[in-house]
Amino acid sequence: MTQKPIYSVCVFCGSRFGRMERYKDSAIELGTALAENEMRLVYGAGDVGLMGAVASATQRANGETFGVIPVHLLDREVGKRDITNFIITENMHERKKVMFMNADAIVTLPGGAGSLDELFEVLTWRQLGLHEKPIYLLNVDGFWDPLLALLDHIIDEGFADPSFKELLQVISDVPELMRRLRAERS
Repeated sequence: MTQKPIYSVCVFCGSRFGRMERYKDSAIELGTALAENEMRLVYGAGDVGLMGAVASATQRANGETFGVIPVHLLDREVGKRDITNFIITENMHERKKVMFMNADAIVTLPGGAGSLDELFEVLTWRQLGLHEKPIYLLNVDGFWDPLLALLDHIIDEGFADPSFKELLQVISDVPELMRRLRAERS
């Protein structure tokens, strides 16, 4: 498989803001940067938490947004219908598939169980050789450090090859993430 240039970036993130203002700031910074670099945001179509923040920032910077939400979350995540593309799916599996199919790269911001589910599904697909899309973990203020320790533990205990961690590019801030995305694009 040959990786194509990055024009659409799928962002997995929380439907809540979390405790630290920095999480929201990073979501806003990322949404703005994607628009400024003419990269389309692909995300969960919610208008709450970090999801809403990244999408609103992309819109304010005149960027393109592609949101995908399952019908059962329209009210809970407040489906953001004023985005460029708003897709309603029947279930979560279809949501993840549509988001993945419409993205050239994956970025995971801080989030909860849903963000972990999304991240591990694309990581597993990559491990199995089903795609070569780059996967980035935006480790805002060390938010993902416990997860990275768990991955080391899984590898140390023999449940994954050391190369598994190489499938995940850990980045600490949006400027570095954008440098990497632009490098992949050229």
